[in-house]
Amino acid sequence: MILTKDLPRLALPIGDPNGIGPEIVLRACAEVKNADIIVVGERKILEFYSGRFGLPLPESIHDPGTETEVQPGVVTPEAGRATIVATKAAIRMAQKGEVAAVVAAPHNETAVYKAGIDFDGYPSLLARITETNPDEVFLLLVSPNHRIVNVTLHVPLRIALEQLTVERILKAAHAADTACRRFGIASPRIGLCGINPHAGEKGLFGSEDEEILVPAVQQAKDRGLDLAGPVGADVLLAEGGYDVYLAMYHDQAHIPIKLAGRGNSFGLSIGAPVLLATVAHGSAHDIAGQGKADPAALTGVLTKLANLLKSDSQ
Repeated sequence: MILTKDLPRLALPIGDPNGIGPEIVLRACAEVKNADIIVVGERKILEFYSGRFGLPLPESIHDPGTETEVQPGVVTPEAGRATIVATKAAIRMAQKGEVAAVVAAPHNETAVYKAGIDFDGYPSLLARITETNPDEVFLLLVSPNHRIVNVTLHVPLRIALEQLTVERILKAAHAADTACRRFGIASPRIGLCGINPHAGEKGLFGSEDEEILVPAVQQAKDRGLDLAGPVGADVLLAEGGYDVYLAMYHDQAHIPIKLAGRGNSFGLSIGAPVLLATVAHGSAHDIAGQGKADPAALTGVLTKLANLLKSDSQ
């Protein structure tokens, strides 16, 4: 656990320098008190927004050395490249043990595409940099009531069902167990959501639960993981009692998390050696540089992740 000033140390890349990233980074750094934050991005960009909005510069800035013209609201390849360079620098800081985790400000995929960079989101970038199999990197959603790992994510439901295998369940369970231990949970209890209604009702509503999930639970236990289920997701998530849950498809995870409110939840890429969290919104180029950006989501991610990580040091 990386602590400075008795606080978890987090790397915060500024995202797209022409979006709202730099502004909300400055505002969040001024508000968050339970983390030691090192901002990763060009100093001149931070100075520009600091001067425009009268916001203090962060105490710690790591300038990755890119040279980007500040053009609020303009989508440029230079800004896309700067986004990736800063994020890579932050991830490498975590690999070296200089920070406990990375929290990435919003990027702009069009800008990154214009820069000619192969990129489809932070989780895959994290997997490449850490040389982790992308099939072993999962999205963990965190709300005040639940921690839920998406075993499958942004694919049609038909494809999600095809992707559900015993081995994929085991990889997700292992990633969930490791993440919880990093948050200070000594013996994580993992609840497994069923695929079909009532987890198939012993084959009455489908055979997938018996054919895929039941063997996965047994193999997980053989590997020392405390995985229980499958149980129908509605009952399992309502009754609680587990440290983390495995959801079989996108909506099974996202609906209960978003019911808690976007300001109360965040996503975390797990399964790689580095923890990487992101905000749920985009770069909002349409309001960039106007002083209208709300830092609440970023502030919430930083605060909640710092609280989770702080428990690891107790």
